[in-house]
Amino acid sequence: MRELNSARDEEIAAGEPAAPAQPVSDFEPPGGRAAASGVVAGDARTGAWGRVERDEPLTRWLLPALQREASDLLLVVGAAPVLRVDGRLSFLDAEALTEAAIRDAVWRHLGARQLRDLEELGAADRSLRFDARDLVPGVGIARFRVNVHRQRGGLAAAIRMLPAEIPTLHDLGLPAELGCLVGPSRGLVLVCGPTGSGKSSTLAALLDHVNREREAHVITIEDPVEYEHPHRSCLVEHVEIGRDAASFAAALRAALRQDPDVILVGELRDLETIATALTAAETGHLILATLHTNDVVQAVHRIVDVFEAERQTQIRQQLSLSLHGILSQQLVPRATGGGRVPAIELLLANDAIRNHLRSGKVVHLYNEMVLGKRAGMVTMEESLARLVAAGVVERAEAMMRASRPEELASLLRDGGQVV
Repeated sequence: MRELNSARDEEIAAGEPAAPAQPVSDFEPPGGRAAASGVVAGDARTGAWGRVERDEPLTRWLLPALQREASDLLLVVGAAPVLRVDGRLSFLDAEALTEAAIRDAVWRHLGARQLRDLEELGAADRSLRFDARDLVPGVGIARFRVNVHRQRGGLAAAIRMLPAEIPTLHDLGLPAELGCLVGPSRGLVLVCGPTGSGKSSTLAALLDHVNREREAHVITIEDPVEYEHPHRSCLVEHVEIGRDAASFAAALRAALRQDPDVILVGELRDLETIATALTAAETGHLILATLHTNDVVQAVHRIVDVFEAERQTQIRQQLSLSLHGILSQQLVPRATGGGRVPAIELLLANDAIRNHLRSGKVVHLYNEMVLGKRAGMVTMEESLARLVAAGVVERAEAMMRASRPEELASLLRDGGQVV
């Protein structure tokens, strides 16, 4: 027990680094390094440095983003601030941004860890809150995920708007049947898709389903925390990388000693995290996680290929035993121009799929999804074809989004009917 406690103390200490001793010369903040150090040290102690004040420079760009219900705000030197609304970019009517303007807006919100990451890795993440009550109708406390990064030697920022309300599957336009993904008491459930495809929102909706339907101890591990789940039927703990743990792998290892039933991992980023997640799913936990892949088959390849060749047979065996389902999704613009709708690909692990995983015949997974319609499985091409048939998305847009355009074409008749 003393050894476990000692290891835990080392992990926590590693996640709370001191501010760099040397100034970050390329990113000198307004007022000098001393001013920045004062903000970091004082705010870190009080916990107030995740809040955006109304009189800050950043507010002038956050307000139009909230008013237009943008998903993202992009700040790049030499261009006006850019909003992403319904998947499309829209420039604000403002002057082109300077390095000083971006630095003045974001630097005050970087803590010691973010300053270190920016210096050593070239990018840093932070979550912020903004009280928009009385400023934007229908908006209360707005939350954002901020990525500050280097670009041509200077600063740039990508700010993702996080919904205040935890969405349901219905809210996201996803079928209620996806609740079956979180029905089992153990196993691995993956939500996949490219950046900006709504993976985090879908994961939040699935976890909310658990929170309403089951009595369980839930631990979420994210960088940063995006959705704050209340205690409903479940007891929910939120672990933020950098503040509560040093890394995803360290947080996941620690979580296994904290009596969890369900663990949400914001992203499977590395070999150690993937290996620990597979073991946890095998040993009686329900693991929910995301992967940045375009489809189900790529997700399996990503998990197996991250390991050295001599371990891949073992990993395929573990995956065949622990996998419950893989959901891949992308957001497609509506034909009417009002928002986006999800197109999905769903694999549910049955005996045939487990056999293919064990034998390494991943190429056969697509055919199993085609044959598994009665079990609830669907391919991306079938999902897109249904959206076209219902007049929700344009045929040309669907063809652009298909991994197998020829398969989608064969599913569509003239006029967009499914064969």
